[in-house]
Amino acid sequence: MANLMKYPSPLFLFMSFALVFPSLCAPEDQITSCLTTHDINNFTTLPSTKKDDDSKTYYKILDFSIQNLRFTEPTIAKPLAIILPESLDELVKSVMCCREGLLEIRVRCGGHSYEGTSSVANDGAPFVIIDMMNLNKVSVHLETETAWVEGGATLGETYSAISEASSIHGFSAGSCPTVGVGGHIGGGGFGLLSRKYGLAADNVVDALLIDANGRLLDRKAMEEDVFWAIRGGGGGAWGIIYAWKIRLLKVPEVVTGFIVSRPGTKYQVAELVNGWQGVAPSMDGDFYLSCFVGAGLPGTKTRGISATFKGFYLGPRNEAVSILNQVFPELGIETEDCKEMTWIESILFFSGLSDGSLVSDLKNRYTEEKNYFKAKSDYVRRNISFEGIRTALDILEKEPKGYVILDPYGGIMQNISSDAIAFPHREGNLFTIQYLVEWKERDDNKSNDYINWIRKFYNAMTPFVSFGPRAAYINYMDFDLGVMELLHDKTSMVPARDAVEVARVWGEKYFLRNYDRLVEVKTYIDPDNVFSNQQSIPPAVSSAVSFRAEI
Repeated sequence: MANLMKYPSPLFLFMSFALVFPSLCAPEDQITSCLTTHDINNFTTLPSTKKDDDSKTYYKILDFSIQNLRFTEPTIAKPLAIILPESLDELVKSVMCCREGLLEIRVRCGGHSYEGTSSVANDGAPFVIIDMMNLNKVSVHLETETAWVEGGATLGETYSAISEASSIHGFSAGSCPTVGVGGHIGGGGFGLLSRKYGLAADNVVDALLIDANGRLLDRKAMEEDVFWAIRGGGGGAWGIIYAWKIRLLKVPEVVTGFIVSRPGTKYQVAELVNGWQGVAPSMDGDFYLSCFVGAGLPGTKTRGISATFKGFYLGPRNEAVSILNQVFPELGIETEDCKEMTWIESILFFSGLSDGSLVSDLKNRYTEEKNYFKAKSDYVRRNISFEGIRTALDILEKEPKGYVILDPYGGIMQNISSDAIAFPHREGNLFTIQYLVEWKERDDNKSNDYINWIRKFYNAMTPFVSFGPRAAYINYMDFDLGVMELLHDKTSMVPARDAVEVARVWGEKYFLRNYDRLVEVKTYIDPDNVFSNQQSIPPAVSSAVSFRAEI
């Protein structure tokens, strides 16, 4: 990867692009001309009609990686072009063509942004998607116990590559195989191994970043403050991560997993959830035990309130069962509930893929079952009262399409400083709550009903979660916390200092005391705010923005 640093200066690049492409033609013509002149042919542009073959290609590529169907609606703004660079050189030139055409850039890796920020620009400005899916190579180096992972790789592709090289190494990241590595690590990246080894971002040792001027920067060249920010400071805000260098982590040859559902009365389920919160965050880091609660949980045949527990243990089944029966006997785990497997088999086990799927299926980038959904998040720093649990169950009982996921923290997460990287949610956090509501029907009225339901649920939980500020996880992005909207009417420009304060409303929820340092880093690495979205960190320099207040 060292040879990748040899690129022309940004001044030379801008002058050469500006001389060839004067800004007189329409944006769609200019981006097309720029790309083809620089031998970039793997792109598609917004068609004038939906009836021709070009239209089919465009919408197929656009929708392929949009995971939330809310952002496929006809009323949603569409990109002028979708570029799928196939090399580092094409990636750099794609950025420069977008900048020359004064087009906003959306960088897409897996397309799992909860608010569609990798595929949509809601400020009315013309924009381009740079889709990283062709830059998905994973190079494993067992001698140094590291791997270089290109920014367009998915978690499934990364896990598969590691397992093909070693049966005793893994990586700490999420369980959904189609999630893109770029955005996942950019927001922190919590997963099954995080209580043992920390977040995905905690296990990054180097990175290659393309900045707004087209420079390729490794850790030394970008400097430590930028390297700090790109690990947990939110994806798509600092430049484009061409590749991450990750630390491979030791895993035993045998691990244990289980998924058990426990339906019951609201009181019985409340007792189980209360027992879970007193146990899961304090267990040894080798154990991960999450809790899903709802009245119609996905993947279960149960209707009515139930709690489903997903357990993962770095060791054999008999040890896992013995530990659980000592600390959480009310769960009633038995040997036959648990399955011994290899680490890569556990990835498949918890992946959500259909029964009969193979490890090779982890490489499939396309999600077969897509839904409309809305999500929100909370952190819990003291046990929720029994009253609070009953409040949640009363609300969940009324909406079978809604549920919550409770992920335990603790373990090594307690021992990592809140400012070690940009992700701050460490000591004192017992668990995180992810609120979700999913639906399949395309109906604006029903969609509004579901979204209003989850907002009321979130508001009802206010007394029982973190406060000062009420914290949230950037990888569960939530526009209800407030959004920045770029303005293109120069008479309405807002001073940059105000933009920083506007963004503080949600920025401190995501990043706590790390927010001000992130603003300083953004001002240094991207003062013109080339890489942005409605909730990205603003630079403390000229910026035209407006603010939509919290709902």
